[in-house]
Amino acid sequence: MCPVTTPARTVPDEVQAQARALGDPTRFRIFRYIVDAARTVDVAELTSYTRLNHNAVRQHLSVLTSAGLVVEGQEERTRPGRPRLLYEVAPDAAGLWGTPGPYEQLATALAEAMRTGLPVQDVGHRMGVARARLVPRPGTDEAQGRDAVGVIEHEMARAGFRPARRRKGTATELVLENCPFESAAAVNAKDVCELHLGLARGLAEGTGGVEVEGLVPKNPHRAGCRLQVREV
Repeated sequence: MCPVTTPARTVPDEVQAQARALGDPTRFRIFRYIVDAARTVDVAELTSYTRLNHNAVRQHLSVLTSAGLVVEGQEERTRPGRPRLLYEVAPDAAGLWGTPGPYEQLATALAEAMRTGLPVQDVGHRMGVARARLVPRPGTDEAQGRDAVGVIEHEMARAGFRPARRRKGTATELVLENCPFESAAAVNAKDVCELHLGLARGLAEGTGGVEVEGLVPKNPHRAGCRLQVREV
């Protein structure tokens, strides 16, 4: 009787690249610093943290960026000088390599609703207001040219929703082209959607200059929920 063999499991190329990138202790420290900061970080801050020279930090960041672990952006400057490069965790890296995943965040929020007895939208609102305290204000160099709607758009992208901004008459919609909570929303769409509507409204309140009017839900397996926003 021939023995039954189990096909060898292959590791995706992107996972291998990320593992190689984080195999270097210094790069792992830089990655964890960016994760824990929960905001954009510039090279000068990382240079001070690692006590390495500017070029060495830039090289490490280049590897992390190429591996899809962090994303690089450029500040919009309102004063003379070269714009700073700013780094944050890539949305697709959420839940990997010790970073908080979307379901961990969802579980924490729902547990808070159960503990306090608050409606899930209120819990999401509190989360959004708290997050807004860490978000650069529109009009500052750190905001990278984002307007108030752009701040909401960016934060929903960080949460894994892949928003696309669209104008609809005089209104603006953020079409959420991915549902990072697809399985949970298929079972209990009401609570999942209410939580993230509250999150968006809390972000808007904490940021100022924008109001979230509502959320039009769609089938979570197809995504495409529409977050309706307007500038005030």
